Amino acid sequence: MNSIDLHCHSTASDGTMSPRDVIALGKEIGLSAMSLTDHDTIGGIADAAAQAAESGIDFLPGIEISAKFPEPGTLHILGYGIDPSNDELTKLTKELRGGRDDRNERIVKKLQSLGIDIQLQEVLALAQGTVGRPHIAQVLVNKHVVSHVQEAFKKYLGQGGLAYEDKERFTAREAIAMIHAAGGVAICAHPVQLRLQNFARMRQVLKDLVDLGLDGVEVIHSDHRPLDVKFLDSFATQYKLLKTGGSDFHGSMKSKVRLGMARQRPIPRAYFDAILARLRK
Repeated sequence: MNSIDLHCHSTASDGTMSPRDVIALGKEIGLSAMSLTDHDTIGGIADAAAQAAESGIDFLPGIEISAKFPEPGTLHILGYGIDPSNDELTKLTKELRGGRDDRNERIVKKLQSLGIDIQLQEVLALAQGTVGRPHIAQVLVNKHVVSHVQEAFKKYLGQGGLAYEDKERFTAREAIAMIHAAGGVAICAHPVQLRLQNFARMRQVLKDLVDLGLDGVEVIHSDHRPLDVKFLDSFATQYKLLKTGGSDFHGSMKSKVRLGMARQRPIPRAYFDAILARLRK
């Protein structure tokens, strides 16, 4: 098997497996290359890279940065080949972590104001690391406030939910510049999550990002239908952009998402090799 996964999350952000265990699972299922792309943090990169070296898996340090975008869409920028020791990147990810922590406190207070018996300490204990909304959702499930995580997001934690709070975000320009400054390439993650009306509108938004310095688009993703993949592949070819792909694996937080697969599609090794070639230039 010569497939890869360039979009994975660990306990360093909102996944349920440690960085080492994510990579070890990749080795177990036969992946040849991986990237750990935790949300707004590089905290898991060192452990993931060490495990990849031990497992004989090619590895790219990664990150997924949340950027400002009109609701109901969300814009995430993936960074590949970043230098985790870059001072500016370290500083900015600490700022993002602080903003995330502040949002968690505000969400818990909103839930309490709705009469829900929940304490921040319970969420911290469950997460055992970086805390995100999925951990709050799991506490709500454990307390039988909701029946499953998806219900928690729909009713309380997602956009429009009773306890929704946004977090601090960079502009797309800032996110792309931060990735470039750290020596990486910037990729638009899962473009369907922009929630645009049609492919014509998606083309315009992606072209605007290309004008800001975007290097590529995530063509294959667990949320992408065959028509999405076809459009994004064509768009990337037209603008000579890097093509990437990944499962968006979160462990049990997204139990239907399998590492190394995106809607039953494997991710081709050629994507990784092309990124590596661009980075070497």
